[in-house]
Amino acid sequence: MILALVAVPLLAASRMLPAAARVALLRHCARGLLRCAGLRLTVTDLRNGPDAAEPGAGVLVVAPHVSWTDVLVLTAITPSGFVARADLLGWGALGALARRMRVIPIERENLRELPDVVARIRTRLRLGDRVTVFPEGTTWCGRAHGRFRSALFQAAVDAECPVQPVRLRYLDGTGAVGTAPAFVGDDTIGAAIRRMLRHRGTVADVVLAPLQRPGTDRHELAARCERAVRGEPDALPLPVPVAG
Repeated sequence: MILALVAVPLLAASRMLPAAARVALLRHCARGLLRCAGLRLTVTDLRNGPDAAEPGAGVLVVAPHVSWTDVLVLTAITPSGFVARADLLGWGALGALARRMRVIPIERENLRELPDVVARIRTRLRLGDRVTVFPEGTTWCGRAHGRFRSALFQAAVDAECPVQPVRLRYLDGTGAVGTAPAFVGDDTIGAAIRRMLRHRGTVADVVLAPLQRPGTDRHELAARCERAVRGEPDALPLPVPVAG
């Protein structure tokens, strides 16, 4: 985690950089951390034409949740703010990195906090920010998954901004869905990192699905995005490796 310790002051200093340079630095740091964890990245982009977001417009990004590395994978593609478990902010260097990445903390068991979290996401979207949420509400092993909960989708409906569904899988050396990166149950961050290092060569396989318009019903929007994220793999183009 030496790179994480180096990344924190770099990201602190990045606030003085122009937006484009700040985004490039975030991506560079995230890709460096992925390399340290032994992860390779492939990306398939299915967005085009009318499915592309307008420059400067807010976008809610939704993805399945498997690992502590999900944030790094998505930041390596397009940096954004994140809604993540509140205790992440206390994870040493990774927690400091999370704070620099403008994580919005959430305690899933405390439903009274949900309206405030939705309001914070809505405000950022209206300001033109990208915000990533994990609608399953908790991590899964990668071979099984949960249903998308609709609560946080209300922010996109209120802000009238599009939603970017992202399909994220971790593949082992044989190309099968692997569980090495999974961070579930009573796992600790130390044990999870050690397991990742023992399975170097894991591939984070990402598919950027076409944008979904928000509509007026968060439940219907959540269902549409979940279908997009669970797309049939045989119907998708081959991934394009990303350098680094």
